Amino acid sequence: MDKHAKISGQVKPYEHNRARMLISCPDGPGIVATVSRFLYEHGANIVQSDQYTMDPEGGMFFMRIEFDLDQLETRIDSLKRDFADIADKFQMEWNIFQLSHKKKLAIFVSKEDHCLVELLWQWQAGDLDADISMVVSNHPDMKEYVESFGIPYYHIPVTPETKREAEQKQLEIVNGKVDLIVLARYMQIVSPALIGPYRNRIINIHHSFLPAFVGGKPYAQAYDRGVKIIGATAHYVTEELDGGPIIEQDVQRVSHRDDVAELKRIGRTIERVVLARAVKWHIEDRILVHQNKTVVFN
Repeated sequence: MDKHAKISGQVKPYEHNRARMLISCPDGPGIVATVSRFLYEHGANIVQSDQYTMDPEGGMFFMRIEFDLDQLETRIDSLKRDFADIADKFQMEWNIFQLSHKKKLAIFVSKEDHCLVELLWQWQAGDLDADISMVVSNHPDMKEYVESFGIPYYHIPVTPETKREAEQKQLEIVNGKVDLIVLARYMQIVSPALIGPYRNRIINIHHSFLPAFVGGKPYAQAYDRGVKIIGATAHYVTEELDGGPIIEQDVQRVSHRDDVAELKRIGRTIERVVLARAVKWHIEDRILVHQNKTVVFN
């Protein structure tokens, strides 16, 4: 057995017949009633339901429903086909996720290991209910540690001269094999070629409280400005640098006595927590994206 072999996280008995439905559509009367009746008529039992409207008069409506349905595995396709007519009527963007189908993660990391270690620890403890399929890095530093968990480690060096070739290798490695890419302090700009097929499925941790201090050396920027609060931001990656939809943020008070090194130490703790929350919410299907914002049912 691997040194850190995972011993938890298997599909729980109830998960075989449980699914989650995410819906976003223009608001209007009858949405909740129609969806609830549809599930009732198909024999499903709703175990949790959340909804939010931006504006009852012409705004957007968002809904997350968790439900149980006997023999879900054999009935899921027909359920989706039958729901399509309702979705068309209400102009819905929607999806249904089965809990028994664990999301597959790829974690990208450079040299700083704190966010990666937090994710691996939560995964091993069973708090991160997903499968970590691989770790990809532009440095070899974490190879032995990651492989001790039984997780494949791909070392793909990135230089200005080899960047395009490296990006192509990354795309080949993850294509069709993972559902979510997590940038756990991966210190490279992600190519649009990777962002396209993984739209709203790449999560980055930015080591400052966006939109302040975008780009490099944010703690030095924060120190130079004499900030009294520092933080971290987890967001989806878009072509705009550090400009994607924000999922989660957190902050901590600091003072003039804290130098850059101390700000970094405090910041690393915040980064670990914020990124792990965002990843957990994504794999639990708690996030809906509208334009450049998120609705998070946490």
